[in-house]
Amino acid sequence: MINILSKENSLCSQFIAELRDVTIQQDRMRFRRNMERLGEIFAYEISKKMVFENREVTTPLGIAQVAVIENQPVVASILRAGLPLHNGITNYFDKADNSFVSAYRIHHKDGGFDIKIEYLSSPTLTNRILILCDPMLATGTSMVLAYKALLEKGKPAHTHIVSTLASKDGINYIKSHLSAHDITLWVGAVDEELTAQSFIVPGLGDAGDLSFGGKN
Repeated sequence: MINILSKENSLCSQFIAELRDVTIQQDRMRFRRNMERLGEIFAYEISKKMVFENREVTTPLGIAQVAVIENQPVVASILRAGLPLHNGITNYFDKADNSFVSAYRIHHKDGGFDIKIEYLSSPTLTNRILILCDPMLATGTSMVLAYKALLEKGKPAHTHIVSTLASKDGINYIKSHLSAHDITLWVGAVDEELTAQSFIVPGLGDAGDLSFGGKN
């Protein structure tokens, strides 16, 4: 199942517009906060798909019957670009466990590249709800490799993959390499073009650099 939040007008579209804007991008704190806001929106939408249970809560005036999440998810992100989005999701899933995956591109002289997974920190995922986030779904390779690396910690009951921007190629790669039964994909917006260097166009640039500064 694929959910594209910008298909309906909402604050999601406003925040994505600001993330894309080269002038607003100069304010690094604003960029991170907009990414965090989108994480909060994704968390709210994902919560609608989760299992709730009824509980009694004692108020100053009596007992209230309330619905609460039955089992808290595990929120995972791909370092470093995924951190602001991760923070937004955990602002709402504030009792969630957390996972972190380090993935980076190894570029070749011919213009191609490989993805290397170098580090993984995670609780057990067996029968848990996993929310895996990365702001950009370009080729989809990093997301698939990160997901498969996380499977070392157990098979989740269901996985929600979250990206602010996705390319059509990236979505197709996810669909062809991961089980549709086990995965729900959430994206803010979809862009048509992917360059030869695998950058989304018009996209928004390098989300990691815009959040935290350039790297050598």
